[in-house]
Amino acid sequence: MRQPAALALLRPHQWIKNLFVAAPLFFTPSELTAESVVRVLLGMVCFCVLASAVYILNDYADREADRRHPEKCMRPLAAGTVSVSTAFALMAVLFVGGTTVAFLLSPTFALLALVYFGLNLGYSFGLKHFAIVDVMIIAFGFILRVEGGARLIEVAPSAWIVIATGLLALFLAIAKRRDDLVRSLGQDHRRSLDGYNKPFLDTALAVILGALLVAYMVYTTDVAVMERLGTPKLFYTAPFVVAGILRYLQITLVEERSGSPTKIVLTDRFLIVTVLGWALVFGALIYG
Repeated sequence: MRQPAALALLRPHQWIKNLFVAAPLFFTPSELTAESVVRVLLGMVCFCVLASAVYILNDYADREADRRHPEKCMRPLAAGTVSVSTAFALMAVLFVGGTTVAFLLSPTFALLALVYFGLNLGYSFGLKHFAIVDVMIIAFGFILRVEGGARLIEVAPSAWIVIATGLLALFLAIAKRRDDLVRSLGQDHRRSLDGYNKPFLDTALAVILGALLVAYMVYTTDVAVMERLGTPKLFYTAPFVVAGILRYLQITLVEERSGSPTKIVLTDRFLIVTVLGWALVFGALIYG
């Protein structure tokens, strides 16, 4: 069923990214209380509405280029199914509502949320045109989500989890850029593509995946982490991480359809099984 135009403008399928706000709570069993769960859920909502405000702004900035894209031409502002004035009014409501709730939760969390919004504002109006800078900004947005979630429950996330989060997001962003090149979208759609080619992106994927696996392995075998979580068996979750990475790499290099990471994660059965398997095993180890 087709979404109403105003709802499509918010890109609700992208909200899954904000599960990273809950990562610090998941990795800190000692802080799992009803109050912390409510705070983290509200924090996720804040990032969802602020992200949707950013999507509206980005769609406005890209509306002309999107009209030349085979799929993005159906976006509400590019297709003209939502007026610019309506979109801006909705964006204002989302921004005010999101920042208000964020400040009520925690001024520090609100500051991180505003940094996220400001960074994406810069991305939408210029920074996305610079190769490497564009994917680094995307990765930093995920790190801000994790840091924000940590501030809500007043814990310091493991440095290795922050590093792994950034590397994972960077991998997904580079895989998306590779898909843009494979589909020959060209510089008229995304000017940063002029700074990429397949050999560079394939090499970058290999380097980042190597670093990601090392970061995760170090995290699962770090003495301080094992003591804090109460188990020396976190490395049992590594096969799920390796399998998930290899599957996404297969989608990127073999099937060449890595243009929408969120849709892939939500629809690919292999990835769904590996993610659920990882969560169940990790959860059993630290909560069992």
